[in-house]
Amino acid sequence: MATLRTPVDPHDHTQGDPNAPCTLVEYGDYQCLHCARAYPIVKRAQEHFGDRLLFVYRNFPLTRSHPLAESAAEAAEFAATQGKFWEMHDLLFENQDRLGPDLYQQLATQLGLDPAALVDALDSGQFLDHIRAEFMGGVRSGVNGTPTFFINGERHDGPFDYPALVGAINAALANS
Repeated sequence: MATLRTPVDPHDHTQGDPNAPCTLVEYGDYQCLHCARAYPIVKRAQEHFGDRLLFVYRNFPLTRSHPLAESAAEAAEFAATQGKFWEMHDLLFENQDRLGPDLYQQLATQLGLDPAALVDALDSGQFLDHIRAEFMGGVRSGVNGTPTFFINGERHDGPFDYPALVGAINAALANS
């Protein structure tokens, strides 16, 4: 079984109690249909487990098949610089069928961010090194598609439907 090679650290985008007994890491792609399907499942699992679960999202844009995934990740990273990562993350998945520069600017405005600064960040590639570092960390951990989940450092190779994910998290909690 593959293990998470890049430990969770303060630079990660996290939701939940940092001291939770279970950590769920997702390597995802904003243009991936399977990731969009997993998005509400993860939200539901977070509600179910509450402070027993720390959720971490890492970028893994599959640019060959999803040409807008990297720019969407850049938009999310831009929002993160102003404390709005999760809001942008959610809106990108909720508007996946409209990804592109126009949507990113619209969402920036909606979140109270400067759309011109977002365009500048995208044009300069300001966040590409960070996104590519997360991608390479995923590769080192055995990620070869999206979404890929790790539960307490072990890759979850089963399905990611709600019952399977909850069952795997419960198993990890029982072993912690």
